[in-house]
Amino acid sequence: MNLKKYILRQADNTLILGQRLAEWCGHGPVLEQDIAITNFALDLIGQARSLYQYAAEVEGEGKTEDDLAYLREAIDFYNVLLVELPNGNFGKTIARQFFFDAFNYYFYIELQKSKDQQLAAIAEKSIKEVTYHLRYTSEWMIRLGDGTAESHEKMQTAVNDLWAYTSEMCTPDALDQEMQEAGIGVDLQKIKASWDAKVKDILAQATLEIPENSWMQTGGKNGKHTEHLGFVLAEMQHLQRTHPGATW
Repeated sequence: MNLKKYILRQADNTLILGQRLAEWCGHGPVLEQDIAITNFALDLIGQARSLYQYAAEVEGEGKTEDDLAYLREAIDFYNVLLVELPNGNFGKTIARQFFFDAFNYYFYIELQKSKDQQLAAIAEKSIKEVTYHLRYTSEWMIRLGDGTAESHEKMQTAVNDLWAYTSEMCTPDALDQEMQEAGIGVDLQKIKASWDAKVKDILAQATLEIPENSWMQTGGKNGKHTEHLGFVLAEMQHLQRTHPGATW
């Protein structure tokens, strides 16, 4: 049973997306949204910390959360491809965040039922944050999609561009099935049904169309990434790798 890898998948999702959102700090369209997106980044990185701490404990080799965040290569990261994609404009960032938030919300809802008490506790602690995240991005999807002609066009383009990366989150593989059968992991098929319903509802309210293409990108959950992850890690890991063990 590879519990460590299962934990790292979610930890990597939240860390990499948190790092992406942090790029907006000081660059948001208005001050309120700048602060909101930066707070999202902090929430996600906080979730990552809890998960990395537990993954290090499970591994039992004396590593810390920092070792797992800063001293692994891209091939050893197991986040879904969606979260490593570039931010693009504000609308594209919102669309990417909405797709992930819908998954993250239902994931933590189900993870609270885990037989693994530590994972259940992390999920319970995180659910308040992710509930707000989903509400916030849902509202912005509707506001921008059903807004001006320009904002509608940009949001539809964002949905079209990101759609091929959405399926991976809710597509179970052997590890997901093993964890589910053990009562530790979640039922991704159940989450998929909830995700589909939520996304269809919000896109309809936003007057946005679901793309017709059914081809999907996968691989991130098993260490096969886009070129973008390398650039994220190069920036994120630079200080630790340049000055190993550095402290403030």
